[in-house]
Amino acid sequence: QVQLVESGGGLVQAGGSLRLSCVVSGRTLSYYKMGWFRQAPGKEREFVATVSWSGGSTYYADSVKGRFTISRDKAKNTVYLQMNSLKPEDTAVYYCARGRSGYSSTSYAGYDYWGQGTQVTVSS
Repeated sequence: QVQLVESGGGLVQAGGSLRLSCVVSGRTLSYYKMGWFRQAPGKEREFVATVSWSGGSTYYADSVKGRFTISRDKAKNTVYLQMNSLKPEDTAVYYCARGRSGYSSTSYAGYDYWGQGTQVTVSS
C-alpha cells in the first residue's frame, strides 16, 4: 500500500517562506509524476505544481509561478515544495499526490494516492 505523509506546514507572515516535504512509502517514486494541490476553506481543491518522474520537467499554476518550486529526491522517496514570497491567499491545506499515467497533470483525477495534508497559514 502506498502512503504519502506531508510535513512542513505552519504559520508564517506574508513575504515569508516555507518548505513542504512529502515522503512516500510502500512504492518508490521513480516512475510516477508527483503533484501538489491545495484546498482553502469553502473552496475546491486546486492544482499547485507537478514534477515529472525524472524531475526534469515541472509545471505550475499561474498563481504560484515564480514563487514556488517543486522538486524531488528519488533516493529519499521525497517530494518538496519550496514556497517563497507567501501571500495570505496561499493559506490552505496542502496535499501531495502520486500521478497516474496517461491522465492530466493538473487535474484532481490525474492522481491516485494522496497524503493527509498539511496546513499553511499566511498572516497579513
